[in-house]
Amino acid sequence: MLSPVIAGVDGSAESLAAAEWAAREALRRERPLRLLHVWDWHPRGHDGEPANAAQRHLARRTLRQAEDRVRERVPGVVLTDEQVEGPATAALLKAAEQSDLLVLGSRGLSGFTGLLVGSVAQGVVADATRPVVLVRAGEEAGDERALADDGSPSPRTAHRDVVLGIDLADACDEVIEFAFEEARLRRARLRVVYAWQQPSAFGLGPGEIGLVDDPERPEEWRGFLSAVMAVWRDKYPATEVLETVVQGKASTALVRAASGASLLVVGRRLSQRPTLPRIGPVTRAAVHHAGCPLAVVPHE
Repeated sequence: MLSPVIAGVDGSAESLAAAEWAAREALRRERPLRLLHVWDWHPRGHDGEPANAAQRHLARRTLRQAEDRVRERVPGVVLTDEQVEGPATAALLKAAEQSDLLVLGSRGLSGFTGLLVGSVAQGVVADATRPVVLVRAGEEAGDERALADDGSPSPRTAHRDVVLGIDLADACDEVIEFAFEEARLRRARLRVVYAWQQPSAFGLGPGEIGLVDDPERPEEWRGFLSAVMAVWRDKYPATEVLETVVQGKASTALVRAASGASLLVVGRRLSQRPTLPRIGPVTRAAVHHAGCPLAVVPHE
C-alpha cells in the first residue's frame, strides 16, 4: 500500500493552505492524502471527560472544514482523515514516519485550539526523519505557475522554478534527488543555488593562503557545481537546470531566489547528538522568511 501524503490541520488559515497544497502534491505523486488533527488529551478527573469530548468535537469540525476545502478545490484526490491525541510535536513526528511527505502550516493558531503553532512546526522540522513541507497562509494553486500574458494567474502556464539550495561541501543525494523529483513532477525548471563567501584572513589556519581577491574563484565554484550536477542531469534529461553561483550569505541568496518560486528545497543533517541544535542557520532563515512553500529534507 502506498504511503500517503499527510497534512496536519488545526483550523488555521496556514493549515488549510497546507491541506490544499498537500492535495495537489498527492495527485502529482499519485498518492492518497490523509488529513491529520492532533488534540490535547486531558486525564480523567474534574474536567477530563468534558474537555476530551469538546476536543473530539472540535477535531471533527476542523477536519470537516479541511475536507470540504480539499474536495472543492482538488476533487480528484483520494482522501481520508484521522484525529489523534497529542502532544502535537510527538504525534506529528510519528505520523511523518508513516508518510511519503508531511505538510504543515508554517504558522498556526495559539492558545487552547492552536496546535500547529510556529514552535510545533519548527520542532517537527528539527526532528523529522522524512521530508517536511511548510506552507504559509494564502498559498493558492495559481501561485505555483507563471502569470499569463495579461498578468493574471492561469492553470495553463508553466510552473514556476523549483529552487534547490545546495552546500557543495556537503552535497547530499537525498536532497538533490528530492528537488529533481519535484521539478520533474511539475515539469518545471530546477534552479540550483550555491552561495559562497570569501575566507577571512583571520579564519585561516597555519600555512593556508587566503586568495582574498582571486577573480577566478566564482568560476571555480561554477565548475564544481556543474560537476556535481552532471550525473543528475543525465538521470533527469527532461528537466531544465539553471545553475546559479553567488557571493554572499546562503540564507540571503536562498530567500531571494525563493521569491517567485513554486518550491524551495533545503537539506537538514540528522543530528547524532539530540542536545545540539538541529536546524542550521540557513534552514532557520528559510523557515522564517521564504516566500514560497519550503521543503526540508533530512539526510545523514
